[in-house]
Amino acid sequence: MKKIFSLLLVILMVSGCGGGKETKNNTESVKHKRILIVGIDDKFAPMGFRNEAGEIVGFDVDLAKEAARRMGVEIEFCPIEWNNKEYEITSGNIDMIWNGCDITEEYKKYMIFSKPYMENRQILLVKSGNRQNIVSEHDLADKKVGTQSGSNSEAYINKNQKLKDNLSAFKTYPNIKEAFDALNGGEIDVLIVDEIAGRYEISKHPGTFEIIEVTLGPITQFGIAFPKGNTALRDKVQTVFDQMIKDGTAKKISEEWFKADLIK
Repeated sequence: MKKIFSLLLVILMVSGCGGGKETKNNTESVKHKRILIVGIDDKFAPMGFRNEAGEIVGFDVDLAKEAARRMGVEIEFCPIEWNNKEYEITSGNIDMIWNGCDITEEYKKYMIFSKPYMENRQILLVKSGNRQNIVSEHDLADKKVGTQSGSNSEAYINKNQKLKDNLSAFKTYPNIKEAFDALNGGEIDVLIVDEIAGRYEISKHPGTFEIIEVTLGPITQFGIAFPKGNTALRDKVQTVFDQMIKDGTAKKISEEWFKADLIK
């Protein structure tokens, strides 16, 4: 009995979010796929997160649901640690990432992307009223700085050794929520964050945080990510997404979340 239980446990661990898929990932024909497994960071509001009822909601979630409906397939959202996204997408655990994923040269080593659909930049966030005389990235010297693990901002800091060495501390967190909590609790002085996530958090907690209008690193673009080689799925999703943009559906969803059309 113990051996049977252990075997079942291993199967459950291996199957993960995609355990119910009836077909394999990567190069198969899209027309045979019945369930799309979408990897998301479920603490990345407003792109994808859990509401008070524990349901996964968000801007990218709504876009992905509509795309799946038009493709005639079911959709399942699989929460992942953002720092583990390379393993999740190359192992076949997920079919794609639709969750505010920056299009970068580093990610292109193991993923292919849709056309960009939003612009993104990294900004500095501090507790309200505690600007610390920061007007440029050079003023981060001697500050305790934090960001999300696996993020574009972490990569930028790690590539700029002089900037990193001048920091009092550089801390990373597995998700945005923990990073915001660290800033609010005084564990860090400054949080580097996606502008969209930062502004959303400020809107939900007025008077708690403040943006310092300093862009850290280059302005990037969001894209839908797929395993390298799965051009069939990428092209199918792109086709329906283009239709959503053309008929105004994507604009409507953007306006519901941001009160503006942010779709490129």
